[in-house]
Amino acid sequence: MEILKKRILEEGIVVSDQVLKLDGLLNHQVDPELTMEMGREFARLFADQGVTRVVTVESSGIAVAFATACELKVPLVFARRKKTLLADPDALCERVPSFTKGIVTDIMISRQFISPEDKILFIDDIIANGDAARGLIKIIHRSGAELVGLGVVVEKCFEAGARTIREQGVRLESLVKIKSLAGGRIEFEQ
Repeated sequence: MEILKKRILEEGIVVSDQVLKLDGLLNHQVDPELTMEMGREFARLFADQGVTRVVTVESSGIAVAFATACELKVPLVFARRKKTLLADPDALCERVPSFTKGIVTDIMISRQFISPEDKILFIDDIIANGDAARGLIKIIHRSGAELVGLGVVVEKCFEAGARTIREQGVRLESLVKIKSLAGGRIEFEQ
């Protein structure tokens, strides 16, 4: 998506050779028009998969996952990161480290919202090392649902996450692939 690349170049902040801050696009502020365009693209890429639910991990993936679910006309389910007093005691849970937060958290989805009959499209904002993605994939598999694919807005190709997910046989589609952040410069893969 050329418009997304352009916006990343204009608004992305390279914090280090490993970290790209996208607060103005994905992680703090959301551009509704760009987000809906990303949702349309994911819906187009996975249109032939019979998706019955879109899932994501709280919270940065919610906007793009919502746009995708809207286009596909299916429900959106997001994995929660915090247990509440009202949490389903029988929820599907997985413990995952968070690179950007520097902590380990539990992610969970209530069995009420995911079933063996579902064909799941997993949408996320960024894939780097892939810990959260692998955790949610484990939850999807334990539910008995079929994972039809993973769509990510930004793939950091210099990290192992996307490669390890693809090695599991999961179809992974990225809207933008970043080759390098070295020297404070954003370099895209073609």
